[in-house]
Amino acid sequence: MTQATLANKKNLIVLIAAFAAVYVFWGSTYLAVKYSIQTLPPFLMAGARFLIAGSILFAWARFSKDYERPKKEHWKTAFVVGTFLLLGGNGGVVLAQHYISSSLSALLVATEPLWIVLLSWLWLRTGRPNWKVALGLLVGFIGVWMLIGGQPASANSAGGYGQLIGTLAVIGGALSWATGSIYGLKSPTPKSSIMTAGMQMIAGSVSLLLVGVIRGEWSRFDPAAVSSNSVYALLYLIVFGSLIGFTAYSWLLKNAQPSMVATYAYVNPVIAVFLGWSIAGESLSAQMLIGAFIIVVSVALITANKKAKPDDDDEIHIHRSNTPAGCGKPATASI
Repeated sequence: MTQATLANKKNLIVLIAAFAAVYVFWGSTYLAVKYSIQTLPPFLMAGARFLIAGSILFAWARFSKDYERPKKEHWKTAFVVGTFLLLGGNGGVVLAQHYISSSLSALLVATEPLWIVLLSWLWLRTGRPNWKVALGLLVGFIGVWMLIGGQPASANSAGGYGQLIGTLAVIGGALSWATGSIYGLKSPTPKSSIMTAGMQMIAGSVSLLLVGVIRGEWSRFDPAAVSSNSVYALLYLIVFGSLIGFTAYSWLLKNAQPSMVATYAYVNPVIAVFLGWSIAGESLSAQMLIGAFIIVVSVALITANKKAKPDDDDEIHIHRSNTPAGCGKPATASI
């Protein structure tokens, strides 16, 4: 076996491992969030998660060979984008899982491409969406309607009012994430995607921790009541969701076709639904499954349109349960 063959085989193994990490680790973060907030305050948990992960990424970038000292305008972007992405986007998902299942949260988050396309049209004046994108938007919102109406009554303990709160929190979070993503497109950021992500995580964590304190989470927090499951879930989110998942995704952006990388937008909700059903015993109705399929089709229609424009120089917006905007080609977000 030649050295070139060995190198190709090694690259193939790394490629498969990177895709597996993005698919499995990012798809499982929804369930991990659900377990982490069982005994940990939601906003303080999320703030601690991104503060730790962001500090590690920032230190990594700081001591790299191509380190570029962040400028004042870079930190301004980090605080604006980090607040929209992490406080609004991730915070909405964390709050919602007190009321709805992790499966429904993941499926509703899959609507983010719809909001990004709409905001790009209305805010950036990118031009009216073509028929394929318009059809994708219409089909996607039909899927959302089916998801909301198809959730089993036993899926949460707060009744219809709680389901409404949870659903609105996730949809509002998706809109917030899309807003922060669009803002980040035209705002100055460091050249390093690792530095950018680290700064936005740190900035967003400040907003999350502040909201947690305002909500009185710190005064009600009892460390003795924290379960081992919540601690393990938090560590999982930091290590596998934010650090390993981000590293794998960054590597894929440089070594795989963008159209292949974008497939995580279809796979992550499927992984989340399967884990929620198999591990947490979450209920699924036929209408929810049909709605989920419709949303996947709508994302495919929108993403297929993006593939036809490979020269787009906009930034990429990374999976939101793990890291904010980085640098590269355009893609959609997940949680």
